[in-house]
Amino acid sequence: MTQRRAGIRQERFAGFARRVLRGMVLLLLALPISNALADNDEPPPPPGPGATEPPPPAGPTDEPPPPPGPDTRKPPAAPPTGTLPIWDWLKLTGFAEVRAGVRTQHDPYERPFSIGETRLHLEHERHLAKLNYKVAGDLLYDPVVARHAVNLQTGEGFFDLREAWAQFSPAEFLDVKAGRQILTWGTGDLLFINDLFPKDWQSFFSGRDVEYLKAPSDALKTSFFSRIANLDVVYVPQFDPDRFIRGRRISYWSGSLGRRAGRDAVVDADVPDECFDDSEWAARLSRTVGGYELAAYGYWGYWKSPGGMNPVTGRATFPRLGVYGASARGPVFRGIGNVEAGYYDSRQDRSGNDPYVNNSEFRFLVGYEQDLPEIARDLTVGGQYYLEWMADYDDYLRALPAGTPSRDERRHVLTGRIRKMLLNQTLTISLFGYFSPSDADAYLRPHAEYKISDHWRAELGGNVFFGRYPHTFFGQFERDSNVYLALRYSF
Repeated sequence: MTQRRAGIRQERFAGFARRVLRGMVLLLLALPISNALADNDEPPPPPGPGATEPPPPAGPTDEPPPPPGPDTRKPPAAPPTGTLPIWDWLKLTGFAEVRAGVRTQHDPYERPFSIGETRLHLEHERHLAKLNYKVAGDLLYDPVVARHAVNLQTGEGFFDLREAWAQFSPAEFLDVKAGRQILTWGTGDLLFINDLFPKDWQSFFSGRDVEYLKAPSDALKTSFFSRIANLDVVYVPQFDPDRFIRGRRISYWSGSLGRRAGRDAVVDADVPDECFDDSEWAARLSRTVGGYELAAYGYWGYWKSPGGMNPVTGRATFPRLGVYGASARGPVFRGIGNVEAGYYDSRQDRSGNDPYVNNSEFRFLVGYEQDLPEIARDLTVGGQYYLEWMADYDDYLRALPAGTPSRDERRHVLTGRIRKMLLNQTLTISLFGYFSPSDADAYLRPHAEYKISDHWRAELGGNVFFGRYPHTFFGQFERDSNVYLALRYSF
């Protein structure tokens, strides 16, 4: 039996290795295309000896033409074409990447590999006289999940549209940006209170670049500017949830099953998806006073990750949510400090006695970051304290079904970051960590990045989880700990 299992594991590893090798081949095939795109953006070299200078482009000029001399002829003007070469007009940029990761522990509900994708990211952006626009998307293949049908909401499939927006200014005090865009605000370092825009937690925990933590929103953003304050208003006509943990790539704690689950119990969520009826609003009022950025926030929508369950169907739900908060950020001593708070109004359970809907809660964080050149050059350290305080806790305990693990009334989280740049800033090593003394769990993100050249970059990193209990936030992912490698070519 043991030999049979070993043989199966070897076959799985060989199959996975073949897929990764196939991805590397695709990457190498993509490089000539990317080089061609990059070369088209560079001006032509100056003519060498014996070369003929190209004629100047035809068009109006402020200087009168010189009179023709004897035995000279005026060269015929080149006919205007009115078009640009296709690559000059497109101005494509992006990167091609291969990324592979493996779990450090055996998880019976998931495959042994956390990620194994080949990705081609392309983007096109133009700034015109009265209009700016951008389109960016990813072509990818990952045998770990092996789901190639495109779903732009969950990010699954062979294509993910990251951005497709247009921006214009109908007045000096107003900017309008409409379309698919990446939105973010708040002051936390990988902690979010008033930033209620979608996050991709599957990417974050499986080994993708941290830029993919932010998922896109299909939104209309208007920004009003004045001497008193600036106001940003975001309208999302159809609810954009987080790309939350479903079990296809990362296992999780299932309260209904009373155990960890994964590919054997993929989360079936009832997502509000009626356009205009299931909409979201977010607003931020901000001003800078004496070097400090002050802001007030409001959000009216739904819990971004499942915040409830339908007891009849057993499906995860997204109850209605309102969030009201404020933040401040600015110089403190020799570094930058920030403070942020928010009240989460669970509008479908304001009394706190519904066990199938999240209670309201208060959230708070304070942070500080500073460079330490006196200790080492290019060294930065930072830390944060974060608090979740559940409202109506006694009602929550009374309504909790028998045998269900209870949450703490107060959840405390400490974070720390250390980052050092070496080798003339071509090598960056960092460690970011979360530790919750109330949950008795932790999460570490070690990372090293080496800039091989202007185009090539290599990465080595990991996602390491610890937990005393399998039902706490980080503890549920303990068997999802992984290490990963990546190679990227940018153009």
